Amino acid sequence: MKIIAATTSPRRHAILKKLGVDFETVLPRVEEIHDGEDPVGTVVHNARAKYAAVRATRRGVPILAADTLVWFEGELIGKPRDEGEAKQFLRRFSGKTQIVFTAVAMGEDAEPEIRVEASSVRFKILDEAEICAYIAEVRPYDRAGAYDIDESGGRLVAGWSGSYTNVMGLPEEVVRAWLLTERRHSCLRSRA
Repeated sequence: MKIIAATTSPRRHAILKKLGVDFETVLPRVEEIHDGEDPVGTVVHNARAKYAAVRATRRGVPILAADTLVWFEGELIGKPRDEGEAKQFLRRFSGKTQIVFTAVAMGEDAEPEIRVEASSVRFKILDEAEICAYIAEVRPYDRAGAYDIDESGGRLVAGWSGSYTNVMGLPEEVVRAWLLTERRHSCLRSRA
């Protein structure tokens, strides 16, 4: 079964490949929201908007869209605008815990199934040299929170609970369950 992946994220693509998913990438063109009062509502809205944007151009095929944000001390943290903001994020995270929320919108219909995953990430105490070295090496400007747990994340992260791949941007457990359901539905439709 081939799906449309409404994402250009290399980390999401790697997770889909690891799951053995045959996919085509379509970039969703949407204006994302960031409602600091409602982290779950924000990621759900953004994932649904990405799904709808791709659904408007591609009908009759399964689509998967996702949105990931970091919730930290009552604030939503997205991708850093520049190196200065990336360093600021990591300074703030030093020695503290955050929650990573990802909403996944999946389906073949006009209205997708929505699943939300939350994982907590505890940071090590970081000094300025460690922050600068990490930013220079990883250049995490396209990642929520300015870090990548899978790329030298051990230099920053003391521990996590929940889905590791959720922290990467796409909870593979949620995707795997959906794919199994989709395959069952496809088999039933082909027999009918």
